[in-house]
Amino acid sequence: MRTPEEELETIRQAGLWRQLRQIEAIDGPRLTIEGRPYLNFSSNDYLGLAHHPALASAAKDALDRFGTGSAASRLICGSLAPHHELEECITSLKGTEAALTFATGYATAVGTLTSLAGKNDVLILDKLCHASLVDGARLSGATLRVYPHNNLEKLEHLLQQSSDKLSPHGRIIVVTESVFSMDGDLAPLEDIIALKERFGALLLLDEAHALGVLGPRGLGLAEELELQGRIDLQMGTLGKAAGTSGGYLAANRAVIDLLINKARSFIYSTAPVPAQAAAAKAALQLIASPEGNTLRQQLRDRLQEFSTHTNCPLPRSAIVPIPCGDNDSALAASESLRSAGILVPAIRFPTVPRGQARLRVTLSAAHDAQDIATLCSALAQLPDQA
Repeated sequence: MRTPEEELETIRQAGLWRQLRQIEAIDGPRLTIEGRPYLNFSSNDYLGLAHHPALASAAKDALDRFGTGSAASRLICGSLAPHHELEECITSLKGTEAALTFATGYATAVGTLTSLAGKNDVLILDKLCHASLVDGARLSGATLRVYPHNNLEKLEHLLQQSSDKLSPHGRIIVVTESVFSMDGDLAPLEDIIALKERFGALLLLDEAHALGVLGPRGLGLAEELELQGRIDLQMGTLGKAAGTSGGYLAANRAVIDLLINKARSFIYSTAPVPAQAAAAKAALQLIASPEGNTLRQQLRDRLQEFSTHTNCPLPRSAIVPIPCGDNDSALAASESLRSAGILVPAIRFPTVPRGQARLRVTLSAAHDAQDIATLCSALAQLPDQA
């Protein structure tokens, strides 16, 4: 029988060892680890809302009213007002009939896909979809098909093939992210919608890394392209630009009722703390407000400064991948930046394919121009890095 120690040694030898580092203090884009300050370019807090006073105030008010915990599943002990208010806010912003929130984005993906797809159905995923979407697809028992990243020709072929073989009561669901989490690029959303409509499929769009960043009200790529009304299943997370935690699915009323009755990650999980839901509602309202527009412009300014300093194309999202190739190179580059007081993670398999290890730089409205200059100066000193 193999031992955990043997498995860990295999992980180390492959350059895939990971460990937790305790953060002792956070001040916007600056944090302290083991007594040393770092400039943080690893966070998904794209608008800097995690420490916004409006979110803290909303959380404190809910804490005073409802206490520290929800006590049980929402179907067991009653469904608290902050959760309903958050879902009403999402419904209004997304222009759907209803919405349902989950404890995490992972729980949202798994709960949604396992509820809406089964053995008579087909799920067609972009190859670079997040692990939560892949896991949900596998657990559903549906036939799983994967198309090369953003390859519309292959997607069309799989839709045609699946449509021809589909049982009379079967569903086809296309699954994609709008902004891909490790590459920062965008899905060709309008073309994907045209294909899913042509073949009578449904579309699940995960706006995790687009919420707060794209669109006139920060609601994502679908809003930016004026396509929200043509998307069947609008998924997102609240732990990135919204500065809190949790996930949501916005759709028609029947879909949401189906999730309430079938989604195991919703039914069999204690509800998120009410303070979390209250803070998330405040975050969404702020994102859609004039202040949210100001923060998005600040983020765009930082992206433009990064582009100017590095002579790279203007990033289309807050995520900037810097290819390294092998694991050791990515780890060495990350450690070099760490030595310079800059935190940028080395992303390796299985998060990205083998041989495509990289640094993943994430920019935030909370950074200032000097922060970007400091980062770019350090990047320029890395071997083979622009």
